[in-house]
Amino acid sequence: MKGIVEYHSTVLDCANPRRLGEFYSRLLGWPVESADDGWVVISDGGSPKRLAFQKIEDYRPPIWPRSERPQQLHIDVLVEDMDQAEKAVLELGATKHDHQPSEKDSFRVFLDPAGHPFCLCRP
Repeated sequence: MKGIVEYHSTVLDCANPRRLGEFYSRLLGWPVESADDGWVVISDGGSPKRLAFQKIEDYRPPIWPRSERPQQLHIDVLVEDMDQAEKAVLELGATKHDHQPSEKDSFRVFLDPAGHPFCLCRP
């Protein structure tokens, strides 16, 4: 089915697009397509595999899972070895969130360097 539009990219607000773009570039293995002080794009061949990072003055990160500054979106990525992936994302600059709602360890919640939640998920 053809839609009205064609999906182009997902854009994350942040204070430092270069830093966040590099984090996700290394996390996903996607090269940086373009970068300047206010806008960075990484991609694995274009839409829909494309993330962009946009500089916002006075950026305030989400506070998940509370509602005063909600996450609004998050990224889920699949991993084969959860413990190995956790170690790797922490080395990239992520932090593991205190709140881990998965009862069977089917996913783990982390925050990227700008404070956006993302989840490592088992296939």
